[in-house]
Amino acid sequence: MTTQTFPSTPQVRKRRVMTLTRQRTMTGWLMALPAVVFASVFIFYPLARGAWVSLFRWDGLSADMTWVGLRNYVNVFNDPIYWDAIGHTFQYAIGVTVIKNVLALVLAVLLNRKLRGRGFFRVATFIPVIMSFVVVGILWSWIFNPTFGLLNGLLNAVGLESWIHGWLSDPSIALWSVISVDVWKWTGFHIVIILAGLQSIPEELDEAAALDGAGRFRIFWNITLPMLRPVLTFSILMSLVGAFVSNYDLVKVMTGGGPSHSTEVALTWIVNTTFSGLNVGKANAMSMILFLLVIAIGALQLRVMTRRNDISR
Repeated sequence: MTTQTFPSTPQVRKRRVMTLTRQRTMTGWLMALPAVVFASVFIFYPLARGAWVSLFRWDGLSADMTWVGLRNYVNVFNDPIYWDAIGHTFQYAIGVTVIKNVLALVLAVLLNRKLRGRGFFRVATFIPVIMSFVVVGILWSWIFNPTFGLLNGLLNAVGLESWIHGWLSDPSIALWSVISVDVWKWTGFHIVIILAGLQSIPEELDEAAALDGAGRFRIFWNITLPMLRPVLTFSILMSLVGAFVSNYDLVKVMTGGGPSHSTEVALTWIVNTTFSGLNVGKANAMSMILFLLVIAIGALQLRVMTRRNDISR
């Protein structure tokens, strides 16, 4: 006994494709559901709530919230300390991003070579990354202490008394002192990122260039650096955005925003406005402005660097 099969019609095949597409779409949404729930609870809802609260006068303690509309934003634009803090935030972010990525690139190139003790140095550069901001801030506050600090003691021991400063009490250098600590903490993280990019570059390219007579610098400039551009784009974007939104702990522990607001960044002034000034509405307006600035800068940087990568291809 034989069974007769009938060829499927175009309509049947179309229904099968549509069913398979629906199943794949449903599977994709189910897999993304935990991330969507997490983002909604911890990102989108707090963001929407902050934007709503920024339209009210509220001390954060009482149940009464007085509608003021955009008056909080007007007060923010008339707050000179906030805009000084924004300027310090930009200085902090740009300084950290440039120094950290240049230093990480140099060290990653060195640690990618076959050197004795390479594993030890790789681990040593990453140890500060796993330390908390509070511990790092306290540690370096002791090092920078003008009375018993290790740095001034070392400068005095080697005869460089003219270099001795109040590293955290001098308004002209206090912010740069904090920046140097951030660089010390996070350079190891960016070394790992760039090192992974270096190890993904085929060795045959360097060998072929060397056979053609290219020196190390020319190989690095014409081969290594162009192939590292996507990795460097990611590293720079991470460090820039991180410096804008993750500088509170270090500044708070080391200087508290002083002396005379010379190290005040946007986050420390927002927190002071919230808990010391009891002006939650204005603090949320500051947060919204900072959020928009970070989004705009991140999008602009990503677009510029992506366009450069496309042109180089």
